[in-house]
Amino acid sequence: MKSELEVTQEMQQVVEQMRLDDLEENPDLENEIFDCDCCGKSKPLAGSVLYENSYRLCNDCVLYAEVGFELKKIKCIQELIDAMEDKRLEEICEFIKKDEASMKN
Repeated sequence: MKSELEVTQEMQQVVEQMRLDDLEENPDLENEIFDCDCCGKSKPLAGSVLYENSYRLCNDCVLYAEVGFELKKIKCIQELIDAMEDKRLEEICEFIKKDEASMKN
């Protein structure tokens, strides 16, 4: 059985290759931005994955998801979405603060 570190390193290579494959197929994906349904950050579409036909995760969160699945720490993507709720809320609050600050200038 693989260690947590081995699984993580293996998955890092897999998700990075997914990102590179997306960019090779369509270089514009690096500039097409979306808000990740998991972490809430604005990220490039390159390397993102649509899970369960409703949640688009950025490449970084795909890594969390796939490591979680491989290590059997999560059974479905909703578990990761729920676990990342605080992070997502922080990101939304930060966006609101920046938006309000730019309105004052």
